[in-house]
Amino acid sequence: MKRIPESELILNPDGSVYHLNLRPEHIAETIITVGDPDRVKAVAKYLDEEEFSFGKREFHTVTGRLGNKRLSIVSTGIGTDNIDIVFNELDALVNIDLESREVKEQKTVLNFIRIGTSGCLRPDIPVDAFLYSSYGLGADGLGAFYYLETDSETKAIQKDLESRFDFPLPPYLVKGSDFLAEKIGGGMHSGITVTCTGFYGPQGRELRLKSKIAESLPKLGEFKFGEIGITNFEMETAGIYLMANLLGHRALSCNALLANRINGEFSKTPKETTERLIQTVLEKISETEL
Repeated sequence: MKRIPESELILNPDGSVYHLNLRPEHIAETIITVGDPDRVKAVAKYLDEEEFSFGKREFHTVTGRLGNKRLSIVSTGIGTDNIDIVFNELDALVNIDLESREVKEQKTVLNFIRIGTSGCLRPDIPVDAFLYSSYGLGADGLGAFYYLETDSETKAIQKDLESRFDFPLPPYLVKGSDFLAEKIGGGMHSGITVTCTGFYGPQGRELRLKSKIAESLPKLGEFKFGEIGITNFEMETAGIYLMANLLGHRALSCNALLANRINGEFSKTPKETTERLIQTVLEKISETEL
């Protein structure tokens, strides 16, 4: 098998992967990702036992047990550039032999569940509701650097989107895990999540600068392909779905909708809403087999 050079798979002196500073024994096969490093603690406080904790830059990791289930919580920071780092390195921990630098024949499938916040694009979905992303629509550019093959339905949805909207960057569309949606997404709203490369102009926000897409926000929220519609904006989901799909893992993005961009509303209890989403996801994880 082909050996991966030191310049491509960079390891620290202790054998850990370069950015995350983790070794294979440090992570579980079910991983919760959060953007904010401080949110790792907010999730980890519900663990019954903590085995490992480490932080470097924006990447913080805690691994422990929730009942009899082993679980890791990893912060990614903001944006799909960081998702590219986190997912490649987490995959390397389970699917590359770090000593021989060769890809393993027997692959491990990881379950990734994002707990994040988002802004809603549908006037009929209230602030403080929960939503899982059935698809991630990448308007961030990461998809241009990888070879992605999608199924016929995904291709049809993407073609329809591109015919209706003039995206500043070529978009990519990736489906979330049906398996995790069934296990974790029950009782939540669902829809296409648009992943942007920034928080202000790329999401149509205007302070002193005019955004090229601000006038398109209502039209995005009105988009329908059969029963599937665009529901929300954020900055990681499409990248998570892209990397999980390409690497053979499962991923689901769960969102606390703190803003309604169409109605101009923001949650009066953002901390409490996010806390409820954490509790909901952990309860579902503890009740199901992943």
